[in-house]
Amino acid sequence: MERRQHERTSRSIRVEMMHPSIGTIVGFTTDISEGGAQVMLENQSIPPVGTELQVCFRKVVGPINAEPVTMKVVHQFRNTIGLSFAL
Repeated sequence: MERRQHERTSRSIRVEMMHPSIGTIVGFTTDISEGGAQVMLENQSIPPVGTELQVCFRKVVGPINAEPVTMKVVHQFRNTIGLSFAL
C-alpha cells in the first residue's frame, strides 16, 4: 500500500550532506518530492536512521538552495538512504 503523500519525480541532483560527527557525504538523488528524497551514495559511510543532516542540493553551476536545509534519514538499504525534510 502506497503511504506517500507527495508525488515523486525521478531526478539526478548532486546532494551534499553534512553532520558534525560524520563530516560531508556526497550522493545523487534518484527521486525527489516535496516531502523528501531518495539518495544513492557511493563507497561512503551510511548515516543511521534518525540522523539529522544539513543538506545542500547542487546543480552544475551552483546550489539549488542557498542555505542548507535540515533533513532526517528515515530509511536505508545498501547504498541508498531516504531523507525527509525536517519540520
